[in-house]
Amino acid sequence: MDNQVVTENYKIEKSSSWAGNIEDQELIERIKDSEFAKKQIDEGRDYCYFLDKKYYTSNTENNEYVCMAYTLNEPSNLERASVMDIVVEENEVYNIHRISVLRDGVLIDKIPDMKIKVLDSENQSSGGILSSNKKINITIKDLRLYDVLILEDSRVKAFTDRDFLRKEFSKYVWVSPDNYWAYGSFKFTFINDREQKIAYKKSFFRDENGNVLAPEISYLNKGERFVFEEKNYINPVDANREVFPYIDFATDSSWKELSNYISPIYEEIFNKDSLLEYAPNLVEKLNLITDIDEKIQFAIEYVQNNIYYIFNADEMNGHKPQEPAITYENKQGDCKAKSVLLKVILDYIGVDSSIVLVNFHTDFYIKYYLPSLLTFNHVIVKINHKGEEYFVDATIRDEFGLLENRGFIYFMHYLEVKPDQELKERKPYKFPYYCIDEKVEFNAKNTTGQLVLTTTYKGNRANAMRRYFKNTNKREVVDSWNNFLFYSLNYSGDRNGTDVRNIFKDASIDIVSDDKKLNEFKIQYRSTIENPYYTDPKNNRFLMYFDRNVVKASARDFMHKDLTFWHNFDSEKYEINLYTDQKIDTEEKYTAQESTIQNPYFDFTSRKKITKNGATVNIDYKPLVNLEIPQSEFEKFRTDHHMIADSNFGLGVDIIEPGLMNRLKFSFKKRFK
Repeated sequence: MDNQVVTENYKIEKSSSWAGNIEDQELIERIKDSEFAKKQIDEGRDYCYFLDKKYYTSNTENNEYVCMAYTLNEPSNLERASVMDIVVEENEVYNIHRISVLRDGVLIDKIPDMKIKVLDSENQSSGGILSSNKKINITIKDLRLYDVLILEDSRVKAFTDRDFLRKEFSKYVWVSPDNYWAYGSFKFTFINDREQKIAYKKSFFRDENGNVLAPEISYLNKGERFVFEEKNYINPVDANREVFPYIDFATDSSWKELSNYISPIYEEIFNKDSLLEYAPNLVEKLNLITDIDEKIQFAIEYVQNNIYYIFNADEMNGHKPQEPAITYENKQGDCKAKSVLLKVILDYIGVDSSIVLVNFHTDFYIKYYLPSLLTFNHVIVKINHKGEEYFVDATIRDEFGLLENRGFIYFMHYLEVKPDQELKERKPYKFPYYCIDEKVEFNAKNTTGQLVLTTTYKGNRANAMRRYFKNTNKREVVDSWNNFLFYSLNYSGDRNGTDVRNIFKDASIDIVSDDKKLNEFKIQYRSTIENPYYTDPKNNRFLMYFDRNVVKASARDFMHKDLTFWHNFDSEKYEINLYTDQKIDTEEKYTAQESTIQNPYFDFTSRKKITKNGATVNIDYKPLVNLEIPQSEFEKFRTDHHMIADSNFGLGVDIIEPGLMNRLKFSFKKRFK
C-alpha cells in the first residue's frame, strides 16, 4: 500500500485524512458472523458486514468515499465483483485505497491481482452527445465463492473554471440503500467544508407504522458533519409502492436568490450582439414573413432543425450559455445555446419569451427538494403569445405546426430565468384539438369484409407518426396495423396462431395528407378480410371492433402509496361503424349500451346509433392533463376508467342466424335474459 500508482483518471493510494484510516486488524475484527448475519446468509442472501460512506464537499472539490465488506456467496455477485466498470467525469479521479478479500480468516491483498484499463465511455458519446467521461475497467483474478470482498475507494471531482456553479453551490442527494442487502453496520457521513451553510432535508422517512414522517430541515456550517447510522439494518421500504427515503443536501438558498444569481449571466449573453449583425440572412428571411404566427413557427423550426444539438455533459453543469452569435456561426450548441438563440430571434420579432430551467426526470421530486440550481438539467423556452403560455424545447427535431398546434411538453415545475423568481408550477392543460381522430368502417357482405380506417393525428401524435412513417419500412407499418386489428376485431379469440397477412388480404396504408401548419397527419388503412366474423365455441357469430388504446391500463393498475398518478393521456375521438348483410340483435345489452362519465380529470361519452343491419358508436374522450391526481381522488378516477373498460371502448353486434330454429333461440334468449 506504500507504493503509489497514478494516472490521469485513477490512482492507487491511501485515503484522505478526513476519511480516516482503517487498519487490517480492525477490518478483520469488523467481519464477524453475528446472529443477524447468520440469519441473512442462511436465507441465501449476500450480506454486507459494513458499509461506511462519506461525502466531502468544499469550494474546490467534491469527494465521495466508500469502505465496505460483503460476501461473495452468490455466483452473480462474484461475477460482478470480478469485473467492475467505474465511469468518471472530466477532472474526476477514481482513487483505489484497498481491494482485499478475507478468505479462511486470512486477509489477502488483491491489488497485485488487479488489471485496469481506461476506456472512452462509449455509451455517452453518440447522437450529438459529447462526453469526455472515461470508463475505468477493473478485473480482479482469483476471486472465489464465499470470499468476503473488502473495497475502499473514493471519487474526487476537482472544480475547474467551467464549474463555477459547483464552486458556488453544492447539491447531493443521499438515497437509502437497495433493500436486497442486509447490513451489519450502515453509516453515511456528510462533511461540509464549504464557506457557505448547507441545508439538509430528510424526506419519505417513516414511523413504526409505515406512515411518512413530516420532512425535517437542518443545517451544517463549515466543518460540521451529518451522520446517519444503523446497526443490523435492512431498508424496510416497500420498493414497489413506496419512495425510498432520501436526504437532500444543498447550499442554503431561496429560489429568489438563485434566480437573481443566474439571470444576470443570461442577460449578459442576450445583449452581447445584435441579431442583425451576425445573422443578416436569417433576419432577411424573417422580414419577408408578414404573419406573426408564421414568423414564430419559422423561428422555432429554424433553431430546432438547422442548429445541431450537442449535449456536452461536462459543460451542462456550468449553466453559462454559449453566445448566440457563436451558436449561429457554428450551427451547433447544447440546450442552453439553442434556447438562447431562439429567445434572441423571438426578441427580434417582438414576441415575449423567457428561458426556463427544468428537469423532466425528477419533476415529481422538485417540489420536495431544497432550492438549488443544480436540480435542473435542461433548458427550454417559454413563449407568451395571445394570452397563452407555450413551452418549446429547442433541441427537438422534426416538430411542426403553428405555436398552438405544436407538440405539448409534459412537466410541472420550472424556474424562470428572470430576477426575483420563485419555483413555478404549470397550469393543467386541456387540448384544443383531438390528438387522435379516427373513423372505422367495417362492412361485411356474404363471406367478405371491407375494412377502412381513416385517422388524423395532431400535436405530439402527428410528430411521432410522421417520424414513424419516415423511418419505418412500409411492410413493417402494415404488419403493425394488422397485428393491432387482429386483437381489435377479436380474431385472437377464434384464429389464434394464424398469420395475420393471411387474414388481412391486400392490406395497404397510405398518407392522405400532411399539413405542417395545422400539424395534422392523416393516414388511411384498407384491407379485405375473408370470414370477417368472430365465431365463439357455440358457433355464434359477432362483428366486433374494440380499440384497447381507449382503455387506460396504467390508470387501472396504478398502485403506489407515495407517488401521485401523473395524468398525461391524449384527447381522442372515434367513430366506429359496423355493418353487415345479416340481421343483428338490436337490443343486445352491450350492443346498445352507452355511457357518460364526467370526472374532474376527464369527460368520456359513447353514443350509439343502431339499425337492423349494423351500428355506429361515437366515442369522445377529453382529459385534463399535465397534473398529478391527488390520492384522495384517485379511486374515483380509477373506477371511472374501469367503467370505460366495461365494453365502452368499442362496439360489437350479434348476428341472428337465418332459419326457424335460430329465430326461436334468439326469441327465447331475448325473453329470459
